[in-house]
Amino acid sequence: MRTTVFPASLLLAGLLASLVLCSADRSLAAKRDVPTPAAPSDLQAQIRSAASKVKPAIVNIAATVLVRDQALSDEGLPFGLFPEGPPRRQYGQGSGVIVSEDGHIITNNHVVADATEVEVLLADRRQFKGRVVATDPKTDVAVVKIDATALPAVAWGDSSQLAAGDFVLAIGNPMGLNQTVTFGIVSAVGRADVGVADYEDFIQVDAPINPGNSGGALINVKGELVGINTAIASVTGGSVGVGFAIPSNMARAAMQSLLKTGRVVRGFLGATTQDVLPQLGKLFGLPDVKGAIVTDVFARGSAEKAGLKRGDVVVRFDGKEVLDSGRLRNWVAVSAIGSKHKLDLVREGKSLQVELVIQEAPRERTKRIPPQAKSDADGHPFGGLMVDEITPAIGRQLGFGSITGVVVTTVDEGSLAEGAGLMPGDLIMEVNRQPITDLASFQKAVQPIKPKDVTLLLINRQSTYLYVPLEGE
Repeated sequence: MRTTVFPASLLLAGLLASLVLCSADRSLAAKRDVPTPAAPSDLQAQIRSAASKVKPAIVNIAATVLVRDQALSDEGLPFGLFPEGPPRRQYGQGSGVIVSEDGHIITNNHVVADATEVEVLLADRRQFKGRVVATDPKTDVAVVKIDATALPAVAWGDSSQLAAGDFVLAIGNPMGLNQTVTFGIVSAVGRADVGVADYEDFIQVDAPINPGNSGGALINVKGELVGINTAIASVTGGSVGVGFAIPSNMARAAMQSLLKTGRVVRGFLGATTQDVLPQLGKLFGLPDVKGAIVTDVFARGSAEKAGLKRGDVVVRFDGKEVLDSGRLRNWVAVSAIGSKHKLDLVREGKSLQVELVIQEAPRERTKRIPPQAKSDADGHPFGGLMVDEITPAIGRQLGFGSITGVVVTTVDEGSLAEGAGLMPGDLIMEVNRQPITDLASFQKAVQPIKPKDVTLLLINRQSTYLYVPLEGE
């Protein structure tokens, strides 16, 4: 069955196994100076206290969005002159968390995106008109404001202290059932590539998340806010024990930046990176499949000033192990502008350390999708792959500017190049770490390659640099 990630309107539930600890175990724990687990009655009291402390700060958010349906003819075909029907109201529901006594509420962007009206229902049944004051789709965070004072506000917790196995509670309004509390554990931290937001560093929990829970609170047993519930992975649309929450540290930083500047100010590495895959790990001489490979360094950026070079592999950030490029990107993004950090690198098999000074991320640039170029030039060393030189005309057409290399014009179906993921429009800039400036240098570089060799290509695809291993048979 297919597993799908469903955004917002979700939450978590879990089973609490009874905890039994004999006096001998307590004595042994004391001798070893190990924290003694709470007895079932103590844990019950903690959970009840945490839930009662936070529930008053959980709100129900009802958002109204205007949508237009396509007008159809009697035959069911769209009208040419009137492609859209009259607008109609569509209603959505989610949760939110009061984080200030004067009425600031944090929720998910997808709960209130494009809303024309927002109604906020408090735990005490009072209802207010809300206004969306700031949104950040990249982290799926939004801030709603209501005109009220002396409201119950949740206390922020430190999400960086969470670890797998920690007890957590999820509080929200699943299926419109207000003030619902579910219980579970942290299943994992640092989940990325979930497909919900651009910046993902999710807390995974087994507490059930269902439609309506989006924007609700994930709290620890102290009653502190450690996450904003956001999505579930499910084959049915309901909870199967795999839920995701935005870490409170990320959500809080986004909210504070939004309220202060109207946008989220993020740190920027000044370089593009990619994950270390098994083949790449071997080609770069790495001991394991971890780290972030630097594929491009931007002029006058943080990475260039720190001395980073293309092909460097970042393995630690301030002593923390970099498992993948997404983890590195998130750590840099939440770092204060101007702050200094230690990067541990592997460069051509040797270890070194550099200091990175965080700069602000540039404003978003529109990505260009290069059209397919046409040519009869034949790069025969790679069967099924055709390339051509970058002429000024082709360079302008594909948006490569003054970048040198050869452009992929044709990739035959079923070829090794297609299997490696090469596509028409890719610009091949290096072959086995050797720069490619034109068709002649490309042919010279690939000529000695044998059928069973693994070749490392550096390509530029839609302004993104990638290392691609091409393995023969």
